[in-house]
Amino acid sequence: MDWLSEGEPGDATSEELTQATLVWCPYCGVEVEFVVDPTGGPAQEYVEDCEVCCQPWTVRVTLDGDGQPSVEVATLDEG
Repeated sequence: MDWLSEGEPGDATSEELTQATLVWCPYCGVEVEFVVDPTGGPAQEYVEDCEVCCQPWTVRVTLDGDGQPSVEVATLDEG
């Protein structure tokens, strides 16, 4: 799937550009739906808090050639 840039004629909505995937919090172990924004590039790394226990994760996202995400989360000290 090709991702379209904002502002181009006939471009997709933001809902069509994002993909949800399931991850497990490395702190509390709860399964959480995580939304990937492919407009952030093919390799992304940032910190995000768990929506259940509020502990910070190191998030690594990679997109394959078809735009399919692979998401890894770790504790900050594992990061």
